[in-house]
Amino acid sequence: MQTPRLLYADAQGQVLDHPDLCPAARSGAYLTDVLPEEWIPLPEGAALVWLPGTRAIGVDPVSGEWVKLPDNCYAVGALLPQGFTRLLLPGYAKRPDAAALPLFGYTAAAWLDGRFVVAAHATDDPGPWNPATVREQDVEAAVSRLRQTHPDNRLYAHLAHCALGYGCMTAKNTFLGRYEAALPVSSTCNAGCIGCISEQPEDAPFPSPQVRLNFRPSVDEMVDVMLTHIRANPQGIVSFGQGCEGEPATRWPDIVQAIRRVRAETSAGYININTNGGLTRALQAVVDAGLDLMRVSIISAIPEHYNAYYRPRGYSLSDVAATLRYASAHGVYTSVNYLVFPGVTDREEEVEAMVDFLRDTGVRLVQMRNLNIDPEYYLSILPPQRGELLGMLQVLEVLRAECPGLEIGSYTHVPPT
Repeated sequence: MQTPRLLYADAQGQVLDHPDLCPAARSGAYLTDVLPEEWIPLPEGAALVWLPGTRAIGVDPVSGEWVKLPDNCYAVGALLPQGFTRLLLPGYAKRPDAAALPLFGYTAAAWLDGRFVVAAHATDDPGPWNPATVREQDVEAAVSRLRQTHPDNRLYAHLAHCALGYGCMTAKNTFLGRYEAALPVSSTCNAGCIGCISEQPEDAPFPSPQVRLNFRPSVDEMVDVMLTHIRANPQGIVSFGQGCEGEPATRWPDIVQAIRRVRAETSAGYININTNGGLTRALQAVVDAGLDLMRVSIISAIPEHYNAYYRPRGYSLSDVAATLRYASAHGVYTSVNYLVFPGVTDREEEVEAMVDFLRDTGVRLVQMRNLNIDPEYYLSILPPQRGELLGMLQVLEVLRAECPGLEIGSYTHVPPT
């Protein structure tokens, strides 16, 4: 195996490999080397990007010293598709007065043995969520067909923009009748997440990359989408709670009614809710109505860290735990949407707290999801680090060892048979 070479971008955005320097990476705020076992080939569906407002940093292979490249050399990272967990950030330094980076999950990348490589780990089968497996002409045809056959359903009009404009795979699935379908229902939220992709305050350092749902779908519209998807795919999933909306449980009475109406017609398919879990009594009612799957978003089991990111309104982390305990005890297949970030998630105290949380709540599946955010901004709002950094691969090993029977993946699964 050859020595990996640093990637950087010039002022025109062209990606180049450095003839002399090895890649540096970051674990949170700290520069670090990348271990040989941490490199994997650039996955299909990944994209190389340059990081505006940065300067690339490499490693001198002889002296081992960090080397900051000239002003016209920008850091390069990769954006990973579903199924892959980021292990390290690109090595870079922010330029003076640089704007916050756009909301993406930047991953360390390099050139090695004649191909691009990334510091990542495959935590799930990437096939179902690989954009390359879906032809755009098929999506366009499916959108046109469902828009014609459901002309009065505003959800299909909304999701058509998500599928064709944003390239959202869940929205595409809704029209193609495959895997997990999107069912956004709420424009309001009981949290003010700093990394929210559909609504940021006016003084936020980065804009929202998507537009939030701006109407209240009726129960009839919800049931229409649910039954259409399940009839097309009896093993499919229909999910309340999408990136283009707020907290779905704020509309729990309508969700309860929709679930009951669907279950009065069919027992096929799986009904899921993606939620922050804070509205415990509302979500208990949703569970009792016949919910099959629940995925709760979480970034930390340490209250100070959780609150710093989610900025919950009228609920706490203890409410989130109570929601998961109730759902698990009532036969719902529970998972957490674990927003992970190298140099934070792998802090010793974070891992210990998450193990205790998973054991306490009976969670069956951890979905490792790369947090899309500017690293400096995220690190600035966190409580100080207390323990050692274990490394992201060690996090996966600890979760498997300390939580017997726990599944680890990257997206929602149906319950194992």
